[in-house]
Amino acid sequence: MPDRCRRDGATLRDARIHHNRGCQGRHAPLITHVLHLMSRPLAAVAAPDSGDRLYPGVSNRTLGLLALCMLFVWFGSLGARHLLPSDEGRYAEIAREMFASGDWVTIRYNGVKYFEKPPFHLWMTAIAYHLFGVGDWQARLWVAISGLLGAAATGWAARRWFGPTVGVTTLLVLLASPYWNMASHFNSLDISVAAALAGVLAGFLLAQHPENSPAARRNWMLLAWVSMGIAVLTKGLIGIALPGLVLTLYVIGTRDWSLLRRIHLVSGLAVMLAVVTPWFWLVSVRNPEFPSFFFIHEHWQRYTSTVHHRSGPLWYFVPLLLVGVFPWFAPAWRAMAQAWQKPPQQPFRPRLLLALWFLAIFVFFSLSGSKLPGYILPVFPALAILIALQVVQLSEKSWRRVLVFALVVALAGLVASPYAARLGADGAQRLAYGQFAVWIAAAFGLAVAGLCAALWLPWARPVPRGVLVLSVTLFVAVITGSMGHEKLGRLRSGVDLVPAVSAVLKPDMPVYSVRMLDHTLPFYLGRTMTMVEGADELAFGVGQEPDKWVATLPAFVQLWSTGPRAMAIMSPANYEQLRGDNVRMFPVAQDRWRVVVTNFNWRSP
Repeated sequence: MPDRCRRDGATLRDARIHHNRGCQGRHAPLITHVLHLMSRPLAAVAAPDSGDRLYPGVSNRTLGLLALCMLFVWFGSLGARHLLPSDEGRYAEIAREMFASGDWVTIRYNGVKYFEKPPFHLWMTAIAYHLFGVGDWQARLWVAISGLLGAAATGWAARRWFGPTVGVTTLLVLLASPYWNMASHFNSLDISVAAALAGVLAGFLLAQHPENSPAARRNWMLLAWVSMGIAVLTKGLIGIALPGLVLTLYVIGTRDWSLLRRIHLVSGLAVMLAVVTPWFWLVSVRNPEFPSFFFIHEHWQRYTSTVHHRSGPLWYFVPLLLVGVFPWFAPAWRAMAQAWQKPPQQPFRPRLLLALWFLAIFVFFSLSGSKLPGYILPVFPALAILIALQVVQLSEKSWRRVLVFALVVALAGLVASPYAARLGADGAQRLAYGQFAVWIAAAFGLAVAGLCAALWLPWARPVPRGVLVLSVTLFVAVITGSMGHEKLGRLRSGVDLVPAVSAVLKPDMPVYSVRMLDHTLPFYLGRTMTMVEGADELAFGVGQEPDKWVATLPAFVQLWSTGPRAMAIMSPANYEQLRGDNVRMFPVAQDRWRVVVTNFNWRSP
């Protein structure tokens, strides 16, 4: 950064003025700008309010204190729930095995090769284990960081193109989005790749700003290419396919062929390949079977067929989209309609690019033969900017309509929340649902209180302040409801079985998983398990290493009866079947989903 931007004794306002006039859009990479953006709340709390406000109607001190509180809640809630099957437990356990073995190239799950996904998310989680130990919040740390960085990068790009009010509003809309918020606290690859793609989008937008120097445009574009490489290392070829699809549609639609020169295609591809090639080369050399499985089975067949049994109707993602943009339906609709209008004397059209980013990715996954809820997360950063552009222009009358609609939905949720207590298949589940219903009611109650404040408190009457109140209200309500899910998630995780199992399990004792793949108990026990008969999603791995599993139930019974002391996990139905066949088993612990047994009488001295 030039020296004039770091003058000794400059006030926060003076430093910001110098930065805006002399430094913006030159050579600093995105991470520098993101860190600068995230440090502003800290500076605002420590420094007196200067009058040069980041957000209209709200002092910098108030905004800074609020940001610190939201950061505390964002990260402080990571350990409030135990891990859920299957994604959370799966990726936590794979990273634990990576951490324990020291092998960061060949990915393994339950000790066998697992090549469904690349390693970047797992690397970050293993690093968290190295730094802070193995645990629930450590397993979720990278997704929380990803969600925050993706939102910050999106907000910064919006600020550069459309001003600070739109930038802060974009950040508020995205962090308060129920879908983005929940995904950022759930250990899955979806938010990691969505955040990396948000970096691609932000870098591309920042590179195309008309006030950029050639060097700044190159640096921002190279950052976009690096983010693309991280997206590929997180979830595969969609990391380049989705941005490439959007760019192709934009160039064809606008006939702006000069854009192809401005994206630094040759140097960008070289940078991206430098990011992704080392791991892909190493894993392929060590495991010659990897390329065929990863690129054909996990990409082409996953998209074009229902081989993974995750099909859904064409409208599968529509309800999820509605949840993700709540309560900004009207602004989102108007923003999409206006995005197609060509601005006068502006060669690059950022609104059109944002609209195409949303539509192309949404349609791409809607047409896929494999559908899971997290697939459409990459659309929300673009949608957040478009929504923010409309929200800052709303009249007070239109704004009150948004608030009234949100209030009606929150009241309906509050009234309906007691019905959750009627769910559950047995007494333990019904009790857990009843406890969860209290948290649901609390979440909707908080939403109702915040919306009433936004509607009727004089301080919150102006639209910008109302947006702040609504966003913080939704943010807190979603976190509250998510924390309450622990009442259900704890049961499903099997963590309550761990004390009894650990008291019997010895370090050298083999553990079998009979006709089931338990995604959470291995993590909490810190042990891998030998699969029996039903390989589930480990079919490829045990096919490559058949000596690491027991292929048939009779073979397991023979090994169980004549082998060393061992432990096994199975469903209650399989337990009853084996007991009916007079297989010698001694129960250690049990819940609704699993029974843990030994082949010896562990109660005997």
